[in-house]
Amino acid sequence: MPEQEQAARESMAKVDTAWLRMERPTNRMMITGVLMFAGPLDSSRIKALLCERFLAFRRFRQKAVMSVNSACWETDADFDIDAHVRVARLPGAAGKAELQAFVSELASTSLDMSRPLWQFHVIEDYASAEGSGGVLVARIHHCYADGLALVQVLLSLTDTAPQPEARAELAKTWLKRERGGVLERLLEPMQGGLHKVVAIGERTWAKLAQMMADPAVAAEFAHEGSEITRELAIALTLADDPVTALKGELGVAKRVAWAEPLQLEEVKTLGKALFCTVNDVLLACAAGAIRGYLRDTGEDVDGLTIRATVPVNLRPLEHAKKLGNHFGLVFLDLPIGEPNPLRRLERVAASMRDLKGRRQAVVAFGLLAALGMAPAALQGPALELFSRKATAVATNVPGPQQPLFMAGVEVRELMFWVPQTGSIGLGLSILSYNGRVHFGVIGDHKRVKDPDAIVQRFDAEFEKLMLLALMEDWSDDFGAADAAATLGRYMSGSARPDDAPAPTEQTAPE
Repeated sequence: MPEQEQAARESMAKVDTAWLRMERPTNRMMITGVLMFAGPLDSSRIKALLCERFLAFRRFRQKAVMSVNSACWETDADFDIDAHVRVARLPGAAGKAELQAFVSELASTSLDMSRPLWQFHVIEDYASAEGSGGVLVARIHHCYADGLALVQVLLSLTDTAPQPEARAELAKTWLKRERGGVLERLLEPMQGGLHKVVAIGERTWAKLAQMMADPAVAAEFAHEGSEITRELAIALTLADDPVTALKGELGVAKRVAWAEPLQLEEVKTLGKALFCTVNDVLLACAAGAIRGYLRDTGEDVDGLTIRATVPVNLRPLEHAKKLGNHFGLVFLDLPIGEPNPLRRLERVAASMRDLKGRRQAVVAFGLLAALGMAPAALQGPALELFSRKATAVATNVPGPQQPLFMAGVEVRELMFWVPQTGSIGLGLSILSYNGRVHFGVIGDHKRVKDPDAIVQRFDAEFEKLMLLALMEDWSDDFGAADAAATLGRYMSGSARPDDAPAPTEQTAPE
């Protein structure tokens, strides 16, 4: 190979290769982001901004090239910004329904493999409930980076003031977060021994193949193997997730939806009142919304528990702008069969605490490295095996708690979805920004006909927990009296959910 051509190519990391190989017509490995603005966008300014800041990451000028057993990055000699930035108009009323349909179509469509795997779509005419403005839809392949890094890349396109010259560094504000919560501790970097785990992972695929071929071998490793092998074997021997309408054959079409945002301060107050974390509250609300959706479709949900895979960051958050995939996955129980919202919250919190002491996420990272170097024939069966253990992917990203501006226009709302893998057809996304919490769903159309029916229940589930919190016997411990006063002010203008019975000492709203 000529020296100049060698300089234009570089090997792709094994974990990134695994994500590239996961691409399927039924599950596009794209991270899709939607930024909604308080005013119209100028497409020429957006292009200039992307050239200045987005393309400052050299990787985004490179395309992914696959060979039989590996992959590499190759500089696109014919790079054309116009091929990656498209201007679009929404049909009809150009409202939320039309925008959700537009994003759904993009989430179902592959990126052009002959070019760098990313694209931005500038929408000039969105009419939201808060007023008209522009929208920017981003699609970036997962092989470039994980969701945490790519959200930070998107935030690097923004400023903390309308004038670019007044741009401030976002890292410190974006990284500010409350310490001590269960998921916050779970998301702390697990750097100890990580490189060793990756090295082990790259030698694990033969053992993985052995365990896949003979469940008895996996069971033996689960009791007697090393810590890394034991965690891998435990994951392999997990029972498949129960069959529901959410599980089954996938199609090509995907559908997205997002809820009206919650006030972050009110979620924090509720968490404090109920002695749990913000993330416990939000995931319990998501579980309740799924429960209501399945009940409406005729499913028997009593006693049912499903699992969601939750990405766990494995690098310092201050390094989030560095591209590549540096995260593992853990299995979180979602007790959708629990009719009592408080007990559902309690079980979610307990599951989160249980995950804290596990090495599951680190092992998953090593496993992805193993799959990235293993023969492609092994990756498909391994991916399907792990996909059967979960029904959904749940992602929670803390965003900056201040208004941001892009090309001089304020960002009003943010939403994103990560891809699912294998036969998983449901994704849950939670992102906080500027004092509000945004919840969204992406679902395979064969499995989730109407994702709006899930997101519309999210707010109602939050209000049920609010009602239950108000029924508590408050004291001054841990500032509970202040929390009660805040909850009371919040609920004074809120209607009780239609399906929630009037609170009594004996009855909890379901």
